[in-house]
Amino acid sequence: MQSKLINRLPSQPITSHFPLKAISQKSIPAKSFAETLQESVKGEGLTISKHADTRLKQRGIEIPGDTWKEVESKVAQAKKKGVKESLVLLKNAALIVSAKNSTVITAMDRKEAGSQIFTKIDGTIIID
Repeated sequence: MQSKLINRLPSQPITSHFPLKAISQKSIPAKSFAETLQESVKGEGLTISKHADTRLKQRGIEIPGDTWKEVESKVAQAKKKGVKESLVLLKNAALIVSAKNSTVITAMDRKEAGSQIFTKIDGTIIID
């Protein structure tokens, strides 16, 4: 008679998944709510470039706080409409503002602006 051999296999449960490796997590320093809020508030206003700051001081141009708030608001509206570079005309000054970066690039008084040609401007904001 022939002997029947049965190969015994180790008994392990059949699973359809492979063991997962431990995922290493990078430790990210947690910011407080106050810090996050301060960062978001900083991003809302206009930044004045060093060049524009120098021009404002050289030319003696002073822009009141309420006018700055209006300029910030209008630039934000222009940005929503797709404006990237804008000319902002005020009573006493003309500003070139990057709406894309929320940065005042340069500034001049209105008399000087009257004899200038502005290029690469895709929007104008007039605040009188």
